[in-house]
Amino acid sequence: MGEVKKLKYLVNGQWKESKTDKYSDAYDPSTGEVIAQVPCCTPAEVEEAVEAAKAAFPSWSSTPVIKRVQVLYKLRDLLMEHMDELTMLVAKENGKSWEEAQGDVLKAKEGTEQAISAPSLMMGESLMDASAGFDTVLYRMPLGVFAGIVPFNFPAMIPMGWMAPMCIACGNTIVLKAASFTPQSCMRIAELYKEAGLPDGVINIVTCSRKEAEILLTHPDIKGISFVGSTSVGMHIYSTAAATGKRVQALCEAKNHALVLNDAPVKRVAAGIINSSFGCAGERCMALPVVVVQEGIADALVAEIIAQAKTLKVGPAYDKSTKLGPVVNKAHRDSIVKWIEKGIEEGAELVLDGRDIVVEGYENGFYLGPTIFDHVTSDMSVGEKEIFGPVLCIKRVKTFEEGLEIMNANPYANGSVIFTQNGHYAREFARHTDGGMIGINVGIPVPVGMFPFNGKKLSFIGDLHCLGKDGYRFFTENKVVTTRWFDEETGESTNVNTWDGTI
Repeated sequence: MGEVKKLKYLVNGQWKESKTDKYSDAYDPSTGEVIAQVPCCTPAEVEEAVEAAKAAFPSWSSTPVIKRVQVLYKLRDLLMEHMDELTMLVAKENGKSWEEAQGDVLKAKEGTEQAISAPSLMMGESLMDASAGFDTVLYRMPLGVFAGIVPFNFPAMIPMGWMAPMCIACGNTIVLKAASFTPQSCMRIAELYKEAGLPDGVINIVTCSRKEAEILLTHPDIKGISFVGSTSVGMHIYSTAAATGKRVQALCEAKNHALVLNDAPVKRVAAGIINSSFGCAGERCMALPVVVVQEGIADALVAEIIAQAKTLKVGPAYDKSTKLGPVVNKAHRDSIVKWIEKGIEEGAELVLDGRDIVVEGYENGFYLGPTIFDHVTSDMSVGEKEIFGPVLCIKRVKTFEEGLEIMNANPYANGSVIFTQNGHYAREFARHTDGGMIGINVGIPVPVGMFPFNGKKLSFIGDLHCLGKDGYRFFTENKVVTTRWFDEETGESTNVNTWDGTI
């Protein structure tokens, strides 16, 4: 067994040992070994993090935005300089394959680069003579302290690509509740922020349970919550935090579907489905766990998907030849196995079973091979609920219209994909699908950072999405200033209209 680190929490630029007596284990999913002990920070320590962020806000928000983004320029260079180190860290604590882990870090870099655009995107609006002699200017202003509540599945991208860069570029400060399963990538990038020149207290990091995190939802000094996780928790966060006047963006569960029409090229589509369904071991809200396929192509497509899936190399995350790494921990693996058993009970046809996969030399790792169910129907929960693992469900339909209806019946609407060479159906699909991020022959339609991560229905709760222009709006508030200057004549007048120039 390798070294087991006892992790600390970050407050006001200092790593501090928690006074808690509650620690949880974080694992290397490839080996099953414990690699870190993660503190469940006390309520006082969570409060301390908020106070540090509050104290840092006046100075940081007063720093000109062009100087704030200089830190992000330097961070971007440091992310590239430490790319292999960070990739290994993500792979070791999360289980993503090397290529996927590197992509996680590159997405953190992309979010950083997008936040560097803050000087332009924070520019407001103005109108001279909005009314005669009255000039009006709209400014975008930082709000104060935000909280980010982070999931385990993208330990670099989500806290340090989606949340922190744009939040701090806009002049706010932040308390991140890192995922207890995978906190070290976030913590290491926070160290790089300090190296890049970020003042102490602008980013603070705690690890804790839901009980302590509840403090963030009602704390009077927290202005907004950015959350990624389950829909049930997202709804609780939204209802609790919004009731105290906070703004909330809650990115939640998904059960993304793809519709494959008869004219789609079988081999290429199968390859795209393999990548989308089994990439990141299915532990991503933009995974493709359901394929709705027209009957004319169904047998050929299913056979091709099975054939290609069998060639995927399952192995340790940091072996660069691995295509499918382990899931994050044993409890999550057990949950996925129960879902597979549920699918069998419900009558779905298990055409590829990944439960018995064994990786030589890594027998204690948390591995699952690609698993495929065929002939899944809408009354089977395995095809309707989020499993968050390498499990693919095939639903068969006769027509485009039937497939679209099945897809839109799902309560989630993150991604929605069609594979076809028919422009008419592609256009109709884009118009009528409920999905907020749509792929036309693109299996993982995650937009680049200048566009919002645009989930809908129960996949998103809130008003403003993360990233893109929505992200800047979420992390800023408007101030509208109306100005009038008196000339000699008006300066002597006492005739002031009820509406004073606003009509």
